[in-house]
Amino acid sequence: MQIRYAVFTPILCRTQRFNCAINNTRLQMLFTQTVPGAIYLLATVSPRYITLVKAYKMSMELDVFVGNTTIMDMEVYQLWLDGLTVSDAVKVRMDEGALLECEANPEVLTSDTMDQFRTFQMCERLLHSPTKLGSQLLYQIPAQNQIILIERYYEFDSVFAREVLGKKLSKGTKKDLDDTSCKTGITLKSCRRQFDNFKRVFKVVEELKGPLVENIQRHFLLSDTLARDYAAIVFFANSRFETGKRKLQYLSFQDFAFCAGQLISYWTIGAMDSMMEDMDVDLEKEFLNELKDLKVLVNDKDMMDQHKILVCAALRGKIKVYKLMEVNFKNLSRALINLASKLTHTKDVRDLFIDLVEKFIEPCRYDRWTVAEITLFLTHYTNAAHCLGTFRHQMIWDRYMGVIKSSQCSPLLHLSLIKVNYLSPSPSISSVSPPVNILNELNTFLICKL
Repeated sequence: MQIRYAVFTPILCRTQRFNCAINNTRLQMLFTQTVPGAIYLLATVSPRYITLVKAYKMSMELDVFVGNTTIMDMEVYQLWLDGLTVSDAVKVRMDEGALLECEANPEVLTSDTMDQFRTFQMCERLLHSPTKLGSQLLYQIPAQNQIILIERYYEFDSVFAREVLGKKLSKGTKKDLDDTSCKTGITLKSCRRQFDNFKRVFKVVEELKGPLVENIQRHFLLSDTLARDYAAIVFFANSRFETGKRKLQYLSFQDFAFCAGQLISYWTIGAMDSMMEDMDVDLEKEFLNELKDLKVLVNDKDMMDQHKILVCAALRGKIKVYKLMEVNFKNLSRALINLASKLTHTKDVRDLFIDLVEKFIEPCRYDRWTVAEITLFLTHYTNAAHCLGTFRHQMIWDRYMGVIKSSQCSPLLHLSLIKVNYLSPSPSISSVSPPVNILNELNTFLICKL
């Protein structure tokens, strides 16, 4: 069989299948001649079709053109990842003008979509172990396409991750994905894929030595940003932090991911030694026990008074809530120290975020602290402890307050302080009455909304 044509443009076409043997290689070939002077040809090495091409006349003679690169349409790949059925995916492609682009009819588009979906399904088992994708020989996929396939397969919807964050990655949680799918509007198939990815990554890295993010990147070949997001999911799944309370609903997945990064940086064994056995997944129990020593800052009256004097001197004239801060200093300090001293108990560790919001953030919000003011307070509150001559727990103090201070950059503080809940304000720890024009402000607020 001789064809004086060279191969150029991939294209969809109606085809007829036949088998032929060339050079002792069994090929499955598809061909048709739909336009005079042009031949549409698809040649592949079993088991997958590789490329569909349009051939134009050239001076050189060609017997057969054979390609072995697996062609994958990344737009169709995203539809498959989103959990769409073939019929739904075809409808989406038709709405996006695929028929006009390819000069094909709906039957051909459906056949192409089914073929693409089958390709993705057969490659999926390799995506479960991304390091094997580059070494396997069954599918010839360019390196750049491999990176895209892996990254997109492990990407997840933040709203879905927020729903399962902190929950045990077990069969029980997976059974509830029907409700999660309805709540988030994400297809059940996509929810299951994302959940299985969370669980797979967790099982692989939970017992590994070394930094958590690096372990995830090494075993799953993910980008730094995506690996850090998975590190947050693994960290929360391991420590089971409570994230589902109503008062925490204003926090997004990225807000908690930021907090996870700070906790890993300051409170885990890996924070002190990156090659320790328990690495970045577990909070350091010895450190949590030593946090009880910080109670001297509130139990020793002379030390507390000295601490207050130093903080007040540093903040005088710099914040509008200075008088409230001066009166409430002991209550604010006790809230932070008592939160630290209770972290020896598993339940209190799980309730870290809700306790921080209820015991410290909400009272500050009620007293109309701004983000800048609370940032300044925490900075001087931390630094002043270093000037206390009788305080001997500086290293523990810095590790603890490193996380609390870092929250000033996180929406954990920022969003809570700007979203003042006029309808149900939290009780203030202040002994000074807060502003009383709540009803007037509420009326103004509702009028603006209407």
